[in-house]
Amino acid sequence: MVIDHTGYAVSGTEGDHTLIASDNFIQSDVILGNRKIEAPVLFKGIGHSVNSENSWVLKVLSVSSSAYSANPTSHLLNPPSLTGTAISLVSVLQARNNARVMISGSLDMFSNRHLTISGLVVCTRFFKAGVQNSGSSNKYGKSGIEQFVTELSKWIFHERGHLKHNKASEKDEPSTYRINDDLDFSVEIFEWYGNSWVPYVSNDVQVQFYMMSPYVLKTLSTNQKGLYHTSFKVPDVYGVFQFKVECQRLGYTSLSLSKQIPVRPFRHNEYERFITTAFPYYGASFSTMAGFFIFSVIYLYNK
Repeated sequence: MVIDHTGYAVSGTEGDHTLIASDNFIQSDVILGNRKIEAPVLFKGIGHSVNSENSWVLKVLSVSSSAYSANPTSHLLNPPSLTGTAISLVSVLQARNNARVMISGSLDMFSNRHLTISGLVVCTRFFKAGVQNSGSSNKYGKSGIEQFVTELSKWIFHERGHLKHNKASEKDEPSTYRINDDLDFSVEIFEWYGNSWVPYVSNDVQVQFYMMSPYVLKTLSTNQKGLYHTSFKVPDVYGVFQFKVECQRLGYTSLSLSKQIPVRPFRHNEYERFITTAFPYYGASFSTMAGFFIFSVIYLYNK
């Protein structure tokens, strides 16, 4: 079990070193809501470790640096395998397909059992129990378990932080684009918030105009109502391009939008009749014609 001799919960003069009172929450309004959890959360159970290189797994509730994981009923003969901040009490996983999982080693957090301090049953349920951390003088009439579990469950069941997109294209959008055309791109992004879709507001959503590598990378402007848009000139390169919008933010479902767009060169009848850069060629053609005429006259009439 997770044991902490400095960060355990106390009741009066009694204390259970396996009953942890922790307020080391993840700093994310998407996962835990925008209302701050004031009181520590009571935890009694086993801990686990998280691979720090795995960006899909996040620690939601951690312990202090003085905690360790061991058997509380036996003597500690060897150094514990998990110590300090390497221990995670509650973690969440968001898979690549946006499925969400919560990992917790405490059943008491989600139960209606009576609270036990030093082997004595206290006539208070876990959800309603008051809490005081042994390392703090602050007393709370109610722990933060109910708020913590309620807000976390909203995220787990996709009631918050779930994104969707609508391609806000024009009705007369062409099937192909031409090099050097002026192009307008727009997309609508919304977030599910409990019982309705609300506009997702961010200032770092980007679009790539992509062929093998990004030719254009633009940050989208927003009207604060879910619509993101930008304008740019099609590169002077023809081929099959893609619009790519990828949004991966902490706590949000990953959003990926891609659409193939062929880009063609100018047709022969789409160029200007006289191109300024072609004047040397025009001069060469007319000078050749003039030279041939003069040569013909001299050749025919010179004895």
